Amino acid sequence: MAWVWLILGGFFEVGFTTCLRFVDGFKNVPWTIGFLVSVALSMGLLELASRNIAMGTAYAVWGGIGAVGTVLVGIFFFQEPAGALRVALIFGIVACIAGLKLIH
Repeated sequence: MAWVWLILGGFFEVGFTTCLRFVDGFKNVPWTIGFLVSVALSMGLLELASRNIAMGTAYAVWGGIGAVGTVLVGIFFFQEPAGALRVALIFGIVACIAGLKLIH
């Protein structure tokens, strides 16, 4: 179950980075609330997962999910570049995350 919490926490990390685009110096209240809720859930789920998964592994996977998810949101929703090298490097992050899961 710890891996489920960790993956869900990574998704909430994508949520808070996406919200961060729109908080406008924390003046945009709905996006700021979304940011704060997402941060709290993301960190809480990371803490919960790290009770059963080594903290270094949990943090690397959580951060990797957040990084890859944030890049994908940028590409698909905000027209950020999706060059071949960028996509290849994203796949490298995914491969490293999978490797950490396999050795745990």
